[in-house]
Amino acid sequence: MKNFKQYILPAIALFSLGFASCNDDDEYFEEKYQDKPMKITQVYLEDYKSSVPERPVEFARLSQMLRLEGEGLFGVKKVYINGYDTYFNRAYVTDNSLIVSVNRNTPVTDCDPAVRNTIRLVKDKTELVYEFLIRNGYSIIQSVNPTLPQPGETVTVNGSYLHETSKVTLPGGIEVTSGIENDPDGEWFTFVMPSGVSEGGALISESPNGITQSPAYFNETRGMLLDFDHEGQQGAWSWKENGSMISNKVEDGDLVADPVGSGRGYCVQIVPDRLLANGISAGKPRATECHTVGDGNVAWEDWSRMADLIPATTPVTEVAFQVDILCPEPWSGTGFFQMQLINNYNFAGFGSDDDGKSNLVYCFAPWLDGWNGGEIVPFTAPKWTTLTIPLSYINKYATLIADPESATPTFQMVIDDRLAATYPNFGIGFINTDFDYTNAAGEKVPIKSTAFNGPKIYLDNWRIVPYKHFEPSDYEEPEDEQ
Repeated sequence: MKNFKQYILPAIALFSLGFASCNDDDEYFEEKYQDKPMKITQVYLEDYKSSVPERPVEFARLSQMLRLEGEGLFGVKKVYINGYDTYFNRAYVTDNSLIVSVNRNTPVTDCDPAVRNTIRLVKDKTELVYEFLIRNGYSIIQSVNPTLPQPGETVTVNGSYLHETSKVTLPGGIEVTSGIENDPDGEWFTFVMPSGVSEGGALISESPNGITQSPAYFNETRGMLLDFDHEGQQGAWSWKENGSMISNKVEDGDLVADPVGSGRGYCVQIVPDRLLANGISAGKPRATECHTVGDGNVAWEDWSRMADLIPATTPVTEVAFQVDILCPEPWSGTGFFQMQLINNYNFAGFGSDDDGKSNLVYCFAPWLDGWNGGEIVPFTAPKWTTLTIPLSYINKYATLIADPESATPTFQMVIDDRLAATYPNFGIGFINTDFDYTNAAGEKVPIKSTAFNGPKIYLDNWRIVPYKHFEPSDYEEPEDEQ
């Protein structure tokens, strides 16, 4: 079977769109095969991309390709997996082998118990039911909100195939096994943050579909830039009551106590009440700006201090900026953020000189699906929610990644780019200018800014975090041969 495995499987991938209809004159359908008893002696997982392209298995997941090995398989007319009528190509059936892929629509958790975990082969005059464990696809965690929760807060974990999650392990080995609420469709689960979690790292979940984990950003504070209380250093200069600069002094009113009383201390109201009183006019760049300390403390702005958390060689695709946002009322249609790695731009926003391909800037509107494209979807965050922005979104790095001849930028480039700047302040500004976005049809849609009079928007816990995603596998790949 080695040659079959090596050469036929890629062909199956290429010719999966359909085949000729059954021909009653074909030998495959001759009556002599229709009463021949069948036997399955072993099931193999077929994965020509793996270093083990064929391996014996005791279970399979949705969308995986299987080879059934046995006897009397030539002439099979129907294959049912968990009762689901599953397509197979008879051109790849022999007396001893049948290849079939588990359809992604095969029922698992909602399967009829009478047929769950079975493969049924049917001929005209005989059939075989083979007991075999069928699982959903791999559990995948796509996001965690918030990633820096206070004890007692509800954490929502979003992803796929998270059905029946029964255990969550937090950094430091703290386990949560009760109070977990599950979405029947496996798209999310929730749990209450326990007290006593002092370490940062990955959140690990367990379900019948397997073990999976988030990037190592849960409860992680070692890359903190500003928490507006004790960690980080905020820079402020030339503050005035009607100016754009966010003050680092509580008495000026730009920093406010946590509005929902969750124990976070102070946060920044990115458009302070002093400016909301008269509104932010339409077409207004640099409406507000908030910065880290900058050239006043180069040692603090040298992100190589995060080496224990993020090695310098880490690709920027595996590093992210996170910020917690609170926006109790709907926000839509006008106003957006500009995030910049250095203080070398004018907070002029989308379509400006700031927005150039080589600049260390990323503009985004949380009320756009996709943040800087897609459709308008009013944004609300009545409880603290984490926004995660991969550093690969920064214009310069996104441009390099899109160029096939450029090397993938690393965190060392980020460190160097910041230290090369005269003012290496990290900053976020609020901008209220016109801009265009691209809708789902690929059309440019103009946004005409209007006066911004709210809602109130609060930001907290600016931080750099690891963002490497977990790649689930049921099997360890063997070490490369020397």
